[in-house]
Amino acid sequence: MPLIAILIGLIAGLAVWGVLDQIQSRAVQKIFDRELRERLDLRARETLLRFNQYLTSYAATTRLLANHRRLAQYLEPLFWFPEKHVEPIIYEGSRPFWLPDFFERNALLTPSHVLLIDTRGYVREIYQASTQNLPKELQHDVSHWLNETDDVKQLIIQINYTPYLVVSDKIEDAGGYTMGNLVVIVPINAAFLTASEGTLSADNAIVALVDAGKQQILISTEPQRLPTGTTIDNWHDSFLVTTQSLLGYEKSDWNLLFATFIPQHSVNRMSQRVVQFERRQRVIAAVVFITVFTLVIYLVSTRLNRVLKRMSLFSQRALNIKHPGFRRGGNQLLLLEEWIQHFTHLVLKAREEMRRQHETEMRETEALKAAIMEASLDSIVTINRAGQVIDFNPMAEKILQFDSVSILGTDFIAYFLAPSDQELFKELLRKSAHHHRHVHPAHARTELYACRANGHIFPVELSIVPIDLEAERFYTLYIHDITKRKQTEREIKGLARFVSESPHPILRVNNDGLIVYANVASEPLIHAWSTTVGAVLPPPWHDEVIVALADGVTREREDDLGSHIYSLLFVPIQDLSYVNIYARDITAVRRAEQESRQHQAELVHVCRLSTMGEVATGMAHEINQPLSAIANYANGCIRRLQSGSGETTSLIEAMKHIANQAQRASEIIRRLRTLVGKQPPIRSEVDLNYLVREVCSFVEFETGRLAMQIQLDLATGEIPVNVDLVQIEQVLLNLVRNALDALADRPEGSRTLTIETVLNTLNDDEICYAEVRVRDNGDGISPARMACLFDPFFTTKNTGMGMGLPISQTIIENHDGRIWAESQLGQGATFYIRLPVVRHDKTLTTETSDSMTTSTP
Repeated sequence: MPLIAILIGLIAGLAVWGVLDQIQSRAVQKIFDRELRERLDLRARETLLRFNQYLTSYAATTRLLANHRRLAQYLEPLFWFPEKHVEPIIYEGSRPFWLPDFFERNALLTPSHVLLIDTRGYVREIYQASTQNLPKELQHDVSHWLNETDDVKQLIIQINYTPYLVVSDKIEDAGGYTMGNLVVIVPINAAFLTASEGTLSADNAIVALVDAGKQQILISTEPQRLPTGTTIDNWHDSFLVTTQSLLGYEKSDWNLLFATFIPQHSVNRMSQRVVQFERRQRVIAAVVFITVFTLVIYLVSTRLNRVLKRMSLFSQRALNIKHPGFRRGGNQLLLLEEWIQHFTHLVLKAREEMRRQHETEMRETEALKAAIMEASLDSIVTINRAGQVIDFNPMAEKILQFDSVSILGTDFIAYFLAPSDQELFKELLRKSAHHHRHVHPAHARTELYACRANGHIFPVELSIVPIDLEAERFYTLYIHDITKRKQTEREIKGLARFVSESPHPILRVNNDGLIVYANVASEPLIHAWSTTVGAVLPPPWHDEVIVALADGVTREREDDLGSHIYSLLFVPIQDLSYVNIYARDITAVRRAEQESRQHQAELVHVCRLSTMGEVATGMAHEINQPLSAIANYANGCIRRLQSGSGETTSLIEAMKHIANQAQRASEIIRRLRTLVGKQPPIRSEVDLNYLVREVCSFVEFETGRLAMQIQLDLATGEIPVNVDLVQIEQVLLNLVRNALDALADRPEGSRTLTIETVLNTLNDDEICYAEVRVRDNGDGISPARMACLFDPFFTTKNTGMGMGLPISQTIIENHDGRIWAESQLGQGATFYIRLPVVRHDKTLTTETSDSMTTSTP
C-alpha cells in the first residue's frame, strides 16, 4: 500500500508539474515584461516629478523675493518716469540690496539674470551673476511673459535654440502700489537638469529635454553620451526611451518633451538575472512539489482512519453532536458521508441564527444612522457614481431648499452646484476615489459655491467620503454653509485694512517697549521721537506703556513736539501684553483754541466798553462830587488867606478834606481805567463780597436817579474765590444794570433790587460753592424768551447788542462756574451765579449776616 501510494504520487506529481511548468513560464515572462514597463514608467514619472518640483522651487523663491520686505522698502521711494528710452541699471557679480541670497539657501542654481521691470514693460534694473549679457530678445519684447494675475507666471522660452526658464511675479512697494514685475531668468542646461534630478541613479538613467516637433535632443544631463541636436531614433538601439509632455508649460513658445533614457545593457543584465533566478526556483519548486504531492498521498492513504476518528472526537467535544459510530470492517467513507450531512445540517442551523442576529444589528445600525442624519447640523447628501442623489438628511432639504419628492434621482452637480465649480467638484470626486485606495485615506475637502433650488448661490465647505458596496461605489457629501464665516473673514480683512489706511498714526508696542507695528501715517511721529519700527519708545512714553499695562486703564496724554502737538491714547491689551497707541495731530485744534481765547478776550473787552459807555453819565456825576468839594474847600481857604482871618488849624483841616476828595476822585478814575482797559486775563484770590460792593458803587448814580436803594444780603466774613477781578465785575455789573433797566417801568417807591451771597455744597461734595443772587421785582421774563436768554444777539432792549448775557455765560463757565435765571411774569426775575470757593484750613460758614441796606451817597 505505501509503495503503490508513492508510485501514484510520483506519476501524478510529474504530470501535474509538466502542465504547471508551461503555464508558469508564460506567466513569469508576462510578469517580467509588465514589471519592466511599470518600472520604466515609474522612473520616467519620478524624473519628471523632480524636474517639475525643481521648477516649482524657482517659482516659490521668485514669489518670496517679489513679496520680500527688503524689495518693498527699496521700491517705496522710487518713481520710474515714463521715458521713451530706458537705460537699465546693471549689477555685474555684486548682489543688489533688494536681492537676498534665497537661491543658494534653497539649493537652487543661481539665475543668470534677475530683472526689475516697470508696468509699461521697460527693464529698469538687471542683476547678472556673470559677465554674460542679457539676450537682446529679453531686453526689448518682454510684455508676453510678464505676470498679469495673482499667481506666479512660469514659461520655458527658446532663444537661439537654447531653452530658458522665465519666472515672473508682480512687485509692490511698502504702500501696496504695483510697481511692475520681478523676472528671474535661468538657462536650462546640463547643470540645471543634473541639479533638478539630484544624484545619479544606480542604472545610469539620463534625462533630456526634446523638441517634440523635430524629435531632437535640446539638452541632457550627459551631453557626451547624448549630444545636442541628435534625434531620439538614433538611440533606440542603445537606450529604452520614455517621453512625457510638460503639461504645466503649454504656453511655452515651442512644444517640449521630457525624456528618460535607460541603457539597454542595464535592462539586459536585469533580464538575465531574472531568468537565472526563475530557473533555479523552478527546479526547486518541481522537487518540492513532487515530494510534497507524494507525501500527501502517502499520508492520506495510511492515516485516513485515524483522521476520521479524530474528526468524530472533535465533533463530540467542540460541537456537542452525537458520535457517528465508526465500526471496524465497515465502509468508513459512507460513515463519513453520514457524519458530514449531519454536520452540514448543524452549520445551516447556525447560519440561520447568525442571519437573524445580523438583521437585528442592521436594523439597529439603520436606526442609529437615521438619528445621526436627523440631528446633524450639516447637510448630508449621498450620490451614486453617476452623480444622482439617492439619499439626504432634513438639513440638506432645508439649506438647499429642494422638493423632497422630486429630488431623488436628479443630477446633483447640475442642480446644486454653481456652473463655475462643477468641473472642480468632478475633479474632487476623482481625487477622493484615488485617496480611498490608500491604507489611511484622506477625505477630499474644498470650498466652492452651491446653488439653491431658487437659484441663490452661496459658499459652502464640502467633504467627500467614498463608500464601496459590493460592485457599486457611492459618495457621501458633507456640506457646511460658510456664508457667515466668509462674511466674518471679509470684516476682519476690512478692519485690518482700516488700520493700515487710517490717516492717523496707530502703533502697537509690547511690554518691553518695542514698536512691533506702525502704519504709514505714523512715520512723522516716529521720526520726531528719533526711533524706528522694532526699536524702543523714548523713556517717558515707555514708562506710560508699562503703567498702562499694569493698571489696565486707558490713558490719554499730549506730546508737544514744537511744530506739532499730538494727542496720544494708550489702550492696554493685557491678555496679549501689548498696548495700542492711537495718535492724533491736534496742532490746528490747539491753535484754534488759542485764537478763540484771544477773540473771546477782545469780545469781552468790547462788551465792557459798551457797558461803560452806558454808565458814563453816572460816573461823570460821581466824579463831579469830589471835584466840587475840592473847589469849595480851595475857595474857602483862599478867602481866609486873603482876609488874614484863617487859622492854621482850620486851614490844615480844609486841606485834608481837599486831599481826601482828590483821593476819592483818583480811586474812581482808577476803577474806571481798570474796568475799561484791555489786559490779559489774570486770576487772583479776592473776596466775593468786596466785588459785589465794588459793583454797587459803579451804579450809585443810576440808583439815585431811580430813587431806590440796592439791598445787600451778604454772607458773614469773606468768600475767597480765584477769579479774574475785571471779568467777574463785568458780569455782576451787567446783571445789576439789566435789573435796573427792568425796574425803570415800575412806579417810584415800589422798586426793589436785592443782591445775596451764600455758601453751600452740592450732593454732600467736599467742594464748596458760592452763589450770587440778583433779584428784582420787575415785570419778569416770558417762558419763550427764557429759552433764548443766553443766545448770542438775542436782546429785549431796543438799543442792546444781545451779547451781554452770552459773554457773561462764557466768562462764568471759564471759571468752572454756572449762570442761570428764574422768572415769573409780573413778579420779577432772579439771576444766579455759582463759583467755586478757595478752600483754606479754617472752616467757611454758611450763615448769612443780617440784611443791610446801602443808599446812594
